[in-house]
Amino acid sequence: MRSQHCPAHAPEMRLMMDGKTRREQILSMLAESEGPLSGSALARRLGVSRQIIVTDIALLRAENRNIMSTARGYLLYAPSVPGCTRCFMVSHTDEQLEDELNTIVDLGGRVLDVIIPHPIYGSIRADLILSCRQDVAAFMERLRDCRTKPLCTLTDGVHYHTVEAESEAVLDSIEKALFSKKYLLIP
Repeated sequence: MRSQHCPAHAPEMRLMMDGKTRREQILSMLAESEGPLSGSALARRLGVSRQIIVTDIALLRAENRNIMSTARGYLLYAPSVPGCTRCFMVSHTDEQLEDELNTIVDLGGRVLDVIIPHPIYGSIRADLILSCRQDVAAFMERLRDCRTKPLCTLTDGVHYHTVEAESEAVLDSIEKALFSKKYLLIP
């Protein structure tokens, strides 16, 4: 007896066959984008579900593709230049969060992530990729819209940021500014 394909499953079969091509398109779209692209936007453009995009991104990362998740979507990035990143241990209130991030980006820093030392789970890290006030404003808006608290509330405000800059001199000026505002903690 000959097997018949159910028409309802035909799109799923097409998606499985086109997975490699779709992932190449995702890379191309990320490379051409001037900012992060959300999973929903990628899904709409490619005519698939957001979950398929999430799976495709995971597969691309497994191939060592430099794709980062941010609050605003996925971003293709170049690895940091050695010697131009520094990890700052900081603490502040929720009300001071926006000022802390703007202090860093205003001085030429790029906030790559936030890391908290959790007593049960160990280090918890989340990508941020904040390069300018517009990025910080979008991040703050997302926190408000989602009605959530920043990770540092789990550690009474104590957290780390990996910051990238063009030079050590820029990182030094960021460190001095964070220290003067009493955000910087000296271990």
